[in-house]
Amino acid sequence: MNTTITLSKMNHEGQELLLIGFPYDLITKEYVKGFKGVQWNTSLKIFYLPFSKHITNRLFQYLREQKYFVDYSALKASSSQINSTDISKKKTIVIKEKPRQEVLEEINTFKKWMFQKRYSSSTIKTYESALLKFFGFHSIKLLKDISIKDLEDYNNRYILANDFSHTYQNQTINALKLIYTYNGIDPVLSSKLERPKKRSKLPEVLSINEIKDLLTSLSNLKHKTLLSILYACGLRIGETLNIKVTDLDLERGFTHIKSGKGRKDRYVPIPKRMCSLLVSYIEAYKPKDFLFVGKNGSKYSSVSARQILKRAVKNVGLKKPVTLHTLRHSHATHLLENGTDIRYIQELLGHNSPKTTMIYTHVSSASLDKIKNPFDDF
Repeated sequence: MNTTITLSKMNHEGQELLLIGFPYDLITKEYVKGFKGVQWNTSLKIFYLPFSKHITNRLFQYLREQKYFVDYSALKASSSQINSTDISKKKTIVIKEKPRQEVLEEINTFKKWMFQKRYSSSTIKTYESALLKFFGFHSIKLLKDISIKDLEDYNNRYILANDFSHTYQNQTINALKLIYTYNGIDPVLSSKLERPKKRSKLPEVLSINEIKDLLTSLSNLKHKTLLSILYACGLRIGETLNIKVTDLDLERGFTHIKSGKGRKDRYVPIPKRMCSLLVSYIEAYKPKDFLFVGKNGSKYSSVSARQILKRAVKNVGLKKPVTLHTLRHSHATHLLENGTDIRYIQELLGHNSPKTTMIYTHVSSASLDKIKNPFDDF
């Protein structure tokens, strides 16, 4: 399916709603209506559900089963919660038009080229979705007709108007740069596209005691093993869920991370205690292909992993904003505090540049403790 379905939320008459927007076609309409609980709001002229994270996750999986592109960037923006009484002041902009047929064909050819060049499936989907949105917004134009002004117009009237994230804006730039470079239509335009300024934000880090509390609160062996390996090896969630049983060498204490971020392979050491936990887990669950498998036998999902973490955070009463990536950040920071060389940490994490790894020097208590404050001399 090439159709993009946009999820957003709104407070309507005291109830928080999950809004489901898409360009009208009968097949999509009937499929969306097939999800339990979906209703049509006559005044808002949109399908909706009562909003909850659980329902949103289930709907996302339901839509992806039919290969729909799901744009949920509006859900990430804190200001995307809109009161219906304020709808005249601020309204979610939904792109209803489709790109011209010639543009659709060019995007499809571009998608095949990305697949051939071994771009990750996530990047291909993200770029395709961004291009369909952009050229749907400029539905009467071809690639060669687009100007810098068109990009600014899209940025102001769609991305900023909906208060979408910096990341979403940057992904659109990336997709446009690549498709223009690939087609060679207007290299001047592709070189002039400027990226938005990124906020410099330090990572959230848990203390070792907080990590211990979090992991020991888990009684389910699979859940405990999954969150433990994220911290113990400093892995990204995508890398963890892609680990196969054959990638593990528990005798030597290593795992082979294949096609990590940037399609790079690397070997990551597994500490002895983690190896023991993995042995117990494998004996109990007997995974045959992927290390972590869902109920239906398929690869475990990141959505399920986030739900595990959310429950664990709630159980131990942590008030910090904790994500799966927080475990990786905490691993790197604790290594640095234990005196591990920054270049070694860079290699373990699979960072291209030492600049990326250097951010942990800003959150390490060990490095901050070395600073002598003149106030102590008073």
